[in-house]
Amino acid sequence: MIETAVRFFQEGGFFMYPIAVVLAIGVIVAAERYIYLSAQKMTNRRDFNRLHQMISKKDLKGALNYANEAGSAMASMLGFGLQRLARRQSREEIEYAMEEGLLEVMPRLEKRTQYLSTLANISTLLGLLGTIIGLIAAFTAVASADPSQKASLLSQSISVAMNTTAFGLMAAIPLLLIHSVLQTKTNEIIDSFEMAGIKVLNLINDGTGGKPAAAAKAPQNEQPASPAGSMA
Repeated sequence: MIETAVRFFQEGGFFMYPIAVVLAIGVIVAAERYIYLSAQKMTNRRDFNRLHQMISKKDLKGALNYANEAGSAMASMLGFGLQRLARRQSREEIEYAMEEGLLEVMPRLEKRTQYLSTLANISTLLGLLGTIIGLIAAFTAVASADPSQKASLLSQSISVAMNTTAFGLMAAIPLLLIHSVLQTKTNEIIDSFEMAGIKVLNLINDGTGGKPAAAAKAPQNEQPASPAGSMA
């Protein structure tokens, strides 16, 4: 199997080497992104659970300090909202702050992932270019060859030239699949940010909901006084 792959690579010509370099770069980028996103997913879950526990206990100062020191994307996003909460700003202002924090951390999550689709396209185009150049060289060689050898020489040259297209596709298909997997993983993390923001906002509202409720009872207590006054 390995000998067949080596022979297949050697018979493809010069363009097999740049395609192999593109594939190696894509594998390195994919491995780095997968490890980073997996680590971020676990870290974000840990920091959210910790911050959610602190906010539910109304330890806002401790939550803000933890968010500033944790350094994860989740802690950074929630830290924006906690800063507004510490200034006793409205729910809308807190929500806007967390959206701003999400926009700040998103580039870190999506960084270099798009390179994989670009590398896949480059790999395919290099394979096609190698095939075309190989076919041009094959037809040029056949034109000056002995008539009895033209058929065998042409078929052999075309076979060698097609190797670059095949190798380009062999490199491009896995890169596209890995790109799709990483993009899905990134979208899941971004969705978890939005869900975490909603949960924190609802938790903050629940913690301060007693004041609006108490204020709402005042008009109800005054309603009986109006009929009494009219009867008098």
